[in-house]
Amino acid sequence: MLNPSLKISVFSEAGKPVKQLELPKEIFGVKPKTDLLHFVANAYLANQRLGLAHTKTKAEVRGGGRKPWRQKGTGRARQGSIRSPQWRGGGVIFGPRSNRNWSVKINQKVKQLALAMSLSSKLADQRLTVVDKLPTDGKTKTFAKLLLANKLKSRILVIAEKTPVELLRAIRNLKNLKIIRADSLNALDALQCRYLLISEPSLEIIKQTFFKKNK
Repeated sequence: MLNPSLKISVFSEAGKPVKQLELPKEIFGVKPKTDLLHFVANAYLANQRLGLAHTKTKAEVRGGGRKPWRQKGTGRARQGSIRSPQWRGGGVIFGPRSNRNWSVKINQKVKQLALAMSLSSKLADQRLTVVDKLPTDGKTKTFAKLLLANKLKSRILVIAEKTPVELLRAIRNLKNLKIIRADSLNALDALQCRYLLISEPSLEIIKQTFFKKNK
């Protein structure tokens, strides 16, 4: 069920609410559609696929240029090459080829809608937390306290306006946590995590990057 008011508390590093924030309806008030999210998630995964599996055909396998025995008179079945598919070490018919293109095109409007649906779903499930700022002292202990104060435990996606070295150093020893810049966010990232932790400046970046009216 979607949050009708779309109001959310902004928390401090200590986990205390500092103010209320009105979230844009076009981003956080969209009703999720399972079939669209399923298509977009599968498309993103397909676009990441390398397709390294490769088999050789009869023409590519080494050897087999000479006919193994004469056509008639041996009592055996006729054979033209020892690299025919029925032979051990022969070519493979209809095997996987590394030149196959697995990519799936996703229209810009569909990407935008899927991202809005995934963010709306996290807000509706009360798994979206907004903090006024992310700690940049470079200490894992500080960031761990932030997660504990906001009751975030597993499969956390941190959305930051930027990723300085200090922030990356602070989170690198924390398990089940991934960080991404706000301008690189996509629906798959939002769907795969259990909790979203967003810095307040990142909300404006998401709006300007993906939901600008004149795009």
